[in-house]
Amino acid sequence: MRQANTSGGGPAEFRRRDRVRMSLLLAALIGVGILQVPARAQVPPQAAVPVGTVVAELKPLTSSQEFVGRVEAAERVEIRARVTGYLQAVLFKEGDLIQQGAPLFQIEQEPFEAALQQAQGALIKAQGQYANAEVQLQRAEELLKSSAGSVATRDQRRAEAETAKGDVVTAMANLTTARVNLSYTDITAPISGRIGRTSVTQGNVVGPDSGPLTLIVSQDPIYVVFPVSERQLLALRRQGPVTESGTRRVRIIFADGSTYDRTGTIDFVGVTVNRETDTVTMRAVLPNPRDMLVDGQLVRVAVEAEKPEEKVLVPQAALIADQKGTYVFIVKDGRAEIQRVTIGGETGADAIINEGLSGGEQVIVQGLQALRPGSPVSAAPVPATGQM
Repeated sequence: MRQANTSGGGPAEFRRRDRVRMSLLLAALIGVGILQVPARAQVPPQAAVPVGTVVAELKPLTSSQEFVGRVEAAERVEIRARVTGYLQAVLFKEGDLIQQGAPLFQIEQEPFEAALQQAQGALIKAQGQYANAEVQLQRAEELLKSSAGSVATRDQRRAEAETAKGDVVTAMANLTTARVNLSYTDITAPISGRIGRTSVTQGNVVGPDSGPLTLIVSQDPIYVVFPVSERQLLALRRQGPVTESGTRRVRIIFADGSTYDRTGTIDFVGVTVNRETDTVTMRAVLPNPRDMLVDGQLVRVAVEAEKPEEKVLVPQAALIADQKGTYVFIVKDGRAEIQRVTIGGETGADAIINEGLSGGEQVIVQGLQALRPGSPVSAAPVPATGQM
């Protein structure tokens, strides 16, 4: 008889035992360092973002305060007729720059010439009567001395002489008036400047009641008048003298944002405060050789401080705004870092930084779109603002 195998298990049992032996062997080999398990795959490091930077510059800068003002001509004259008459000629072109004394209008002169001749005749007549009265007075005095005349006659002749003398004075005054009225028929420019439109044309009758015939405004120099609050005026005065010649430069900024290429100075500060607006009127005077400033024009007035102050400047292209305010990216330890700043104005293409930067920081101006806080960066300097 075949005897049963009692040594323990069939082929399956042998395979199980082999797997256990292999596992123990692998564990032993790993334990002594003969075999190594491959490490988990590592994430590659983030690539550095290429950026362009400029150094935040600390520069002496003259601060300024801005106001809204209006241009005013230093001289402004309405031309009016001073006598009534027929307007014979208009002797200027509207809008022209004219000189003082230039002829503007001519009123018909014949009636005034006739009045002048009449006054001259009246004066000659009065002078003759006065001469005769003087002779009669002298004769009455001689007769009185010889007792051939009376005191009453002498007194009458004296009164007649005084009356005749008064008539001479009146005739002379009438002659002067006639001569002046004749001169008023030639209307000339009382000042130099640019002349406006005329309200009348040749053929009309003009006179003192006709209103202004035209307007002349001076051009160079010219004023800019602007209101300043009491607080702003105190701040200006704390910085130094306001009206002393040359101590405060004034710049004009036009409606399109451009700056007038000439500077002026403050020449007047109002002596009272406007109770309705609590402002004081200030006036600046500026050269205007090319008529860039026009009477009545609305402009912005920048009044500069007496002495420059050290300010940090960065290109405006570096500024980024969000709900919390304005910030820039700076390079610190090879990474991009947010730096909050306070803007104090602008000068050209640069922004004035009041707070947040002290100067010397590397401020990122190019490659901002791909930046995130903490991103590694590869910084390269870019040209200064004026050279970009």
